Amino acid sequence: MEIGIELELLVLLIIQTVFISAFAKFEIETPLLKKLVKWFIIDAVTIGLYYVIGHWAVIFPIAGLIPGIIVHFNWCKKNKINPWKATPRKRYYQLRGWKWEE
Repeated sequence: MEIGIELELLVLLIIQTVFISAFAKFEIETPLLKKLVKWFIIDAVTIGLYYVIGHWAVIFPIAGLIPGIIVHFNWCKKNKINPWKATPRKRYYQLRGWKWEE
């Protein structure tokens, strides 16, 4: 049995499920369209790469996670934000330029 594009789709599904759930608290005020466009681009590039380089395409979303996580943790540390909980919440909102409502 030969595996086709199902491998890439499975990897994308797992990455999106885990990371959307894990980092949702960091994207609360981000507009839905911006989040959808970001994931659509990641999916489109990965699927497009599959037709060019085959299963090596799974490296794209996985490799993209590594610098993203490094930047996330460094930014949080620099700005005194808990990288797991996005706390203190008020400070995080201020840094993102979001309106804080009490």
